[in-house]
Amino acid sequence: MFEQIFTPNPDAEKPTPIRPRKGVIIGVGQVGMACAYSILIQNCFDELILQDINQEKVQGEVMDLRHGMPFLSPTELKGGTVADEGKDADMVIITAGAAQKPGETRLELVGRNVNIFKGILGDVVKYCPNAILLIVTNPVDILTYVTLKITQFPSARVLGSGTVLDTARFRSLIGHKLGIDSRSVHAYIMGEHGDSEFPVWSSAHIGGTKIVSGEWNDLSNSEKEELNNIFNQVKNAAYDIIKLKGYTSYAIGLGVTDIVKAILQSHERILTISTLISGLYGINDVCLSLPTVVNEKGALKSVNLSLNDLEKEQLLNSAQVLKDIFKQLDL
Repeated sequence: MFEQIFTPNPDAEKPTPIRPRKGVIIGVGQVGMACAYSILIQNCFDELILQDINQEKVQGEVMDLRHGMPFLSPTELKGGTVADEGKDADMVIITAGAAQKPGETRLELVGRNVNIFKGILGDVVKYCPNAILLIVTNPVDILTYVTLKITQFPSARVLGSGTVLDTARFRSLIGHKLGIDSRSVHAYIMGEHGDSEFPVWSSAHIGGTKIVSGEWNDLSNSEKEELNNIFNQVKNAAYDIIKLKGYTSYAIGLGVTDIVKAILQSHERILTISTLISGLYGINDVCLSLPTVVNEKGALKSVNLSLNDLEKEQLLNSAQVLKDIFKQLDL
């Protein structure tokens, strides 16, 4: 009776232990270093390699982090590339790319970052043929799809950070409003990690109690406004933070570490990562975020979440937005 809950990923394999664990982070900007710091203090890898076109910065970051190693569980930290120190890595995390400017949408970054990825992925395919690839650079859904097409890796092994951070922001705001631990909030942001994302209010709940007990249209205008205000804070969070401090870093670093731990420790955790969608909700050949079970082989299966008509329409719209952008790319 439980078969209807999930849609298996045909590319997923049976998990096997990974020891020792080697990871590569490509890109040591604000996001890359937030990921590196969070990954190190949570003892995810036995060996971690930092790669960036700016080799002096890599050297400085490695020195700085190494000086803190007496306070941490041992990790062999190096500067290098996938072609030397990073060969046969278990995971390659890509944060390299042009920075998002104030007022610039994630999708406006496409052209610049696709060209950067073309220069990175050749060596990744050659020297890390069995790695799970985790894409963090924005626009993450487009670049996850670009990575899939360029590498020709199985879709289970090409993941984007997707709406993991948006979902965390969503739960955090709801938890703060209700005065409860945000880990007790079960709610998702789905679709594009960007302007066409949407909240799944129909299944959002706390301790089994739905936040929206009936249909959306049955809510009063004030109730709709209150819920929309929460979602708008989620959707605009990156823009607000970039306006205030120039970039986002800490929360995505923690989110990426959550994904890394779910993979390396085979948690079979449900996370809203961005993966290739093939047939679910009538969507094909696009990468976007749905609740997905993650283990040591990557994206294992997608949750067949029941959506109302509005949410289905929003998901299809998000998929079309991404497809329209991808059609404009020169691959």
